[in-house]
Amino acid sequence: MEDERRERTAFYATRWPGAIVLPYLGVWPEIDESAFVAPGAVVIGNVTIGPESSIWFNTTVRGDIAPIGIGARSSVQDGTVVHVNMDAPTVIGDDVTIGHSALIHGTTIANGSTIGMGAIVLSYSRIGSGVVVAAGALIPERMEVPDGAVMMGIPAKQRDSLSAEQQARIGSIGGRYVNVSRNYLADLRSTVTREQAEQGRDSED
Repeated sequence: MEDERRERTAFYATRWPGAIVLPYLGVWPEIDESAFVAPGAVVIGNVTIGPESSIWFNTTVRGDIAPIGIGARSSVQDGTVVHVNMDAPTVIGDDVTIGHSALIHGTTIANGSTIGMGAIVLSYSRIGSGVVVAAGALIPERMEVPDGAVMMGIPAKQRDSLSAEQQARIGSIGGRYVNVSRNYLADLRSTVTREQAEQGRDSED
Protein backbone atom coordinates (compact mmCIF):
# COMPACT_ATOMS: atom_id res chain seq x y z
CA MET A 1 0.00 0.00 0.00
CA GLU A 2 2.75 2.43 0.96
CA ASP A 3 4.77 1.51 -2.14
CA GLU A 4 1.74 2.16 -4.35
CA ARG A 5 1.17 5.52 -2.71
CA ARG A 6 4.79 6.55 -3.31
CA GLU A 7 4.65 5.40 -6.93
CA ARG A 8 1.40 7.19 -7.66
CA THR A 9 2.53 10.36 -5.90
CA ALA A 10 5.74 10.38 -7.93
CA PHE A 11 3.84 9.73 -11.16
CA TYR A 12 1.36 12.55 -10.59
CA ALA A 13 4.13 14.94 -9.53
CA THR A 14 5.93 14.31 -12.80
CA ARG A 15 2.83 14.29 -14.99
CA TRP A 16 1.09 17.33 -13.43
CA PRO A 17 3.71 19.28 -11.45
CA GLY A 18 2.32 21.30 -8.55
CA ALA A 19 -1.12 19.71 -8.61
CA ILE A 20 -2.39 17.97 -5.45
CA VAL A 21 -3.74 14.53 -6.37
CA LEU A 22 -4.78 12.41 -3.39
CA PRO A 23 -6.59 9.15 -2.63
CA TYR A 24 -9.63 8.80 -0.40
CA LEU A 25 -10.05 5.47 1.39
CA GLY A 26 -7.53 3.98 -1.00
CA VAL A 27 -9.29 5.17 -4.16
CA TRP A 28 -7.13 7.32 -6.44
CA PRO A 29 -8.27 9.67 -9.20
CA GLU A 30 -8.03 8.33 -12.74
CA ILE A 31 -6.78 11.10 -14.99
CA ASP A 32 -6.15 10.72 -18.69
CA GLU A 33 -2.54 11.50 -19.56
CA SER A 34 -3.63 14.12 -22.11
CA ALA A 35 -5.62 16.05 -19.48
CA PHE A 36 -4.21 19.11 -17.72
CA VAL A 37 -4.33 19.59 -13.95
CA ALA A 38 -2.87 22.98 -13.03
CA PRO A 39 -0.49 23.67 -10.14
CA GLY A 40 -2.53 24.31 -7.01
CA ALA A 41 -5.56 22.38 -8.23
CA VAL A 42 -6.77 19.62 -5.88
CA VAL A 43 -8.22 16.34 -7.16
CA ILE A 44 -9.24 13.76 -4.54
CA GLY A 45 -10.67 10.26 -4.51
CA ASN A 46 -13.11 8.69 -6.94
CA VAL A 47 -12.63 11.14 -9.80
CA THR A 48 -12.33 10.33 -13.49
CA ILE A 49 -11.03 13.01 -15.87
CA GLY A 50 -11.23 12.32 -19.60
CA PRO A 51 -8.96 13.11 -22.54
CA GLU A 52 -7.90 16.74 -23.12
CA SER A 53 -9.94 18.07 -20.22
CA SER A 54 -8.47 20.75 -17.98
CA ILE A 55 -8.67 21.50 -14.27
CA TRP A 56 -7.38 25.00 -13.70
CA PHE A 57 -5.58 26.80 -10.89
CA ASN A 58 -7.02 26.58 -7.35
CA THR A 59 -9.92 24.37 -8.41
CA THR A 60 -11.05 21.56 -6.08
CA VAL A 61 -12.58 18.34 -7.41
CA ARG A 62 -13.46 16.21 -4.36
CA GLY A 63 -14.84 12.75 -5.05
CA ASP A 64 -14.95 11.35 -1.52
CA ILE A 65 -18.49 10.33 -0.58
CA ALA A 66 -19.59 9.78 -4.21
CA PRO A 67 -17.86 9.71 -7.60
CA ILE A 68 -17.18 12.57 -9.99
CA GLY A 69 -16.87 12.01 -13.72
CA ILE A 70 -15.56 14.61 -16.16
CA GLY A 71 -15.68 13.77 -19.86
CA ALA A 72 -13.44 14.74 -22.77
CA ARG A 73 -12.36 18.30 -23.64
CA SER A 74 -14.16 19.82 -20.67
CA SER A 75 -12.70 22.81 -18.83
CA VAL A 76 -13.19 23.46 -15.12
CA GLN A 77 -11.75 26.88 -14.56
CA ASP A 78 -9.91 28.65 -11.77
CA GLY A 79 -11.38 28.60 -8.28
CA THR A 80 -14.26 26.25 -9.04
CA VAL A 81 -15.45 23.70 -6.47
CA VAL A 82 -16.87 20.36 -7.66
CA HIS A 83 -18.34 18.10 -4.97
CA VAL A 84 -21.10 15.54 -4.40
CA ASN A 85 -23.83 14.25 -2.10
CA MET A 86 -23.71 10.66 -0.88
CA ASP A 87 -26.63 9.85 -3.18
CA ALA A 88 -25.81 12.41 -5.88
CA PRO A 89 -22.57 11.99 -7.83
CA THR A 90 -21.45 14.73 -10.17
CA VAL A 91 -21.31 13.95 -13.88
CA ILE A 92 -19.84 16.51 -16.28
CA GLY A 93 -20.08 15.53 -19.95
CA ASP A 94 -17.88 16.22 -22.95
CA ASP A 95 -17.08 19.73 -24.22
CA VAL A 96 -18.42 21.42 -21.09
CA THR A 97 -16.98 24.79 -20.02
CA ILE A 98 -17.30 25.80 -16.36
CA GLY A 99 -16.31 29.39 -15.62
CA HIS A 100 -14.20 30.75 -12.80
CA SER A 101 -15.35 30.26 -9.20
CA ALA A 102 -18.45 28.24 -9.99
CA LEU A 103 -19.92 25.77 -7.48
CA ILE A 104 -20.93 22.43 -9.00
CA HIS A 105 -22.54 20.04 -6.50
CA GLY A 106 -24.11 16.63 -7.04
CA THR A 107 -25.43 17.45 -10.49
CA THR A 108 -25.37 16.18 -14.07
CA ILE A 109 -24.24 18.54 -16.84
CA ALA A 110 -24.73 17.18 -20.34
CA ASN A 111 -22.42 17.64 -23.33
CA GLY A 112 -21.59 21.04 -24.76
CA SER A 113 -22.99 23.20 -21.96
CA THR A 114 -21.44 26.33 -20.49
CA ILE A 115 -21.70 27.28 -16.82
CA GLY A 116 -20.89 30.94 -16.25
CA MET A 117 -18.50 32.47 -13.75
CA GLY A 118 -19.71 32.31 -10.15
CA ALA A 119 -22.77 30.23 -11.01
CA ILE A 120 -24.10 27.72 -8.47
CA VAL A 121 -25.53 24.39 -9.61
CA LEU A 122 -27.05 22.41 -6.74
CA SER A 123 -27.65 18.74 -6.04
CA TYR A 124 -30.02 16.47 -7.95
CA SER A 125 -30.34 18.98 -10.76
CA ARG A 126 -29.81 18.11 -14.40
CA ILE A 127 -28.45 20.47 -17.02
CA GLY A 128 -29.27 19.43 -20.59
CA SER A 129 -26.96 19.60 -23.57
CA GLY A 130 -26.03 22.90 -25.19
CA VAL A 131 -27.25 24.91 -22.18
CA VAL A 132 -25.90 28.28 -21.08
CA VAL A 133 -26.13 29.08 -17.36
CA ALA A 134 -25.33 32.76 -16.97
CA ALA A 135 -22.70 34.15 -14.64
CA GLY A 136 -23.93 34.28 -11.05
CA ALA A 137 -27.06 32.25 -11.73
CA LEU A 138 -28.42 29.75 -9.20
CA ILE A 139 -29.74 26.37 -10.37
CA PRO A 140 -31.78 25.04 -7.41
CA GLU A 141 -31.90 21.46 -6.25
CA ARG A 142 -33.76 19.05 -8.57
CA MET A 143 -34.20 21.57 -11.37
CA GLU A 144 -34.37 20.00 -14.85
CA VAL A 145 -32.94 22.34 -17.47
CA PRO A 146 -33.91 21.46 -21.05
CA ASP A 147 -31.44 21.20 -23.92
CA GLY A 148 -30.42 24.54 -25.40
CA ALA A 149 -31.87 26.67 -22.60
CA VAL A 150 -30.38 29.99 -21.51
CA MET A 151 -30.75 30.25 -17.74
CA MET A 152 -30.36 33.50 -15.79
CA GLY A 153 -31.10 34.84 -12.33
CA ILE A 154 -31.53 33.74 -8.70
CA PRO A 155 -33.19 31.31 -8.80
CA ALA A 156 -32.48 30.74 -12.47
CA LYS A 157 -35.27 30.98 -15.01
CA GLN A 158 -35.19 30.20 -18.70
CA ARG A 159 -34.80 33.42 -20.67
CA ASP A 160 -34.11 32.07 -24.15
CA SER A 161 -33.51 28.95 -26.25
CA LEU A 162 -30.52 28.36 -28.51
CA SER A 163 -30.75 27.04 -32.04
CA ALA A 164 -28.84 23.90 -32.99
CA GLU A 165 -26.21 26.09 -34.66
CA GLN A 166 -25.83 28.24 -31.56
CA GLN A 167 -25.54 25.14 -29.37
CA ALA A 168 -22.78 23.82 -31.62
CA ARG A 169 -20.87 27.09 -31.25
CA ILE A 170 -21.23 26.96 -27.47
CA GLY A 171 -19.96 23.38 -27.46
CA SER A 172 -16.87 24.38 -29.43
CA ILE A 173 -15.66 26.75 -26.70
CA GLY A 174 -13.91 23.86 -24.93
CA GLY A 175 -11.59 23.40 -27.89
CA ARG A 176 -9.95 26.75 -27.18
CA TYR A 177 -9.02 25.59 -23.71
CA VAL A 178 -7.62 22.32 -25.06
CA ASN A 179 -5.02 24.31 -27.00
CA VAL A 180 -4.19 26.59 -24.08
CA SER A 181 -3.90 23.65 -21.67
CA ARG A 182 -1.54 21.85 -24.06
CA ASN A 183 0.79 24.85 -23.93
CA TYR A 184 0.73 24.90 -20.13
CA LEU A 185 1.27 21.15 -19.96
CA ALA A 186 4.25 21.24 -22.32
CA ASP A 187 5.88 24.08 -20.38
CA LEU A 188 5.34 22.42 -17.01
CA ARG A 189 6.65 19.04 -18.11
CA SER A 190 9.72 20.55 -19.76
CA THR A 191 10.40 22.50 -16.56
CA VAL A 192 10.31 19.28 -14.54
CA THR A 193 12.63 17.57 -17.04
CA ARG A 194 15.12 20.43 -16.78
CA GLU A 195 15.01 20.37 -12.99
CA GLN A 196 15.58 16.61 -12.96
CA ALA A 197 18.54 17.00 -15.30
CA GLU A 198 20.03 19.72 -13.09
CA GLN A 199 19.55 17.59 -9.98
CA GLY A 200 21.29 14.74 -11.74
CA ARG A 201 24.27 16.90 -12.56
CA ASP A 202 24.42 18.18 -8.97
CA SER A 203 24.43 14.62 -7.62
CA GLU A 204 27.28 13.71 -9.97
CA ASP A 205 29.30 16.64 -8.64
